[in-house]
Amino acid sequence: MEPKKNPKADLTRNIGLYFVIGLALILGLTWVAIDWKTYDKSEAFNYTMDVDDQLDEEVPMTEQLKTPPPPPPPAAPEVIEVVEDEEEVEETVIESTETDQEEEIVEVEEIVEVEEPVDVDVPFAVIEDKPMFEKCKGVPKAQQFACFKENLDKHVKKTFSYPEMAQEMGIQGRVYVNFRINKDGTITILNTRAPDKSLDKEARRIINKLPRLIPGKQRGRPTPVTFAYPIVFRLN
Repeated sequence: MEPKKNPKADLTRNIGLYFVIGLALILGLTWVAIDWKTYDKSEAFNYTMDVDDQLDEEVPMTEQLKTPPPPPPPAAPEVIEVVEDEEEVEETVIESTETDQEEEIVEVEEIVEVEEPVDVDVPFAVIEDKPMFEKCKGVPKAQQFACFKENLDKHVKKTFSYPEMAQEMGIQGRVYVNFRINKDGTITILNTRAPDKSLDKEARRIINKLPRLIPGKQRGRPTPVTFAYPIVFRLN
């Protein structure tokens, strides 16, 4: 039995080709539809400028201000009167500063005030000429300190008196006396350091009993000199 359809009339034979062609057409139409643009009709530019109308306008001219001419200068007087000056002017006489040979020249002596140097206490160890007792007068400089110390020790031993109250209470110790030998040889106690008031009082009394000394000298002039001396109070 023969088939009813013609084998040459098979529609599925070229289906792949048709599918590709249809797909290409659809994509082309889609691309054209996306890029399709429309423009509005723009109105023509019909505006014109009337230049002639503006040029026909009259431009006002600036008027020049009429200023009056300056007045003429006054005429010079025909006759010039000379007026005499009646006021008297005193003449200033300038004397010459040059000296005459017969004129005596008086010399003016300038008085210079010399300030007296301020006295400053100089320690006993650095004074040039040390203070001395009368017994040390004429002693060489190298022996001045030894002579001064020897006579000061003798004075302390001779004048020394132990306070009774300190003896009863068993008070003893060392009293340091710092005193000044003034420019006139007198003695001034500057300060003391003692363990007890009774010992301090006795040490002051001993130093105040010193005789008038020969003052120390610095560069040949009397100078106040300071000296520190310890006095020992000891009970046997």
